[in-house]
Amino acid sequence: MLEQTLAEVRARVAILEAALDPAHAQFTGRPTWVGPTARRFAEDLSARRVRLRQAAQTLVSTLEEEIHSVPPKVPPSTARR
Repeated sequence: MLEQTLAEVRARVAILEAALDPAHAQFTGRPTWVGPTARRFAEDLSARRVRLRQAAQTLVSTLEEEIHSVPPKVPPSTARR
């Protein structure tokens, strides 16, 4: 069950991580908007993209840690509690 959840989270995280890629590519590729305001916008966009990716990876890491902390099998005596 947790393994299936992890697979689903990984798939959704991949979508989140790529969410800002088109805008980022547009602003860091060929100049579409220039000047100090454009530069600040591009820097802010890049920073937000990094934070989004870090947050998404934190979700995956937290779930992986939780899965690894759970024993593969629970003794019947513990399961009855």
